[in-house]
Amino acid sequence: GLRSRSQIEDAIAMGVTRCVVGTKACESPTFVEELAGAFGAHIAVGIDARDGFVAVNGWTEKTKLTAVEFARQVSDRGVAHIIFTDVATDGMLTGPNYIAIAGVCDAVNCFVIASGGVGSAAHIRRLQALSEQRDNLTGVIIGKALYDGRVSLETLEK
Repeated sequence: GLRSRSQIEDAIAMGVTRCVVGTKACESPTFVEELAGAFGAHIAVGIDARDGFVAVNGWTEKTKLTAVEFARQVSDRGVAHIIFTDVATDGMLTGPNYIAIAGVCDAVNCFVIASGGVGSAAHIRRLQALSEQRDNLTGVIIGKALYDGRVSLETLEK
């Protein structure tokens, strides 16, 4: 929900490592470029996609902009990190949308963090294998699978 430069400045001053901008990034490419120039790797753009198109305002509105095109735009404007979520998989524990993740990675020069759908260590290992083919896939967000005990950090360390 960070939508202003002052909010981001305050967050960084408090020691936040990375600020995620979503809807505002989609609304204003200039804002994204200014943030990337001013704060570098502290800025990540969250791209939430439904049926391949960017979803904004808490996933309530689907834009006419494809996730891949938006990813390309923010990467070209200097963003160092994208967090990509296919909202159809988020919280479902059935596995990420590997094809969409690969498509975003292939479209950009920045780092990509995958989000949504992870339900097992096997899903994480498959993302890890994908990252060996696409060196800009640098992370994964694991939520419900950790809370439900389906994945543990101890298991992943092995």
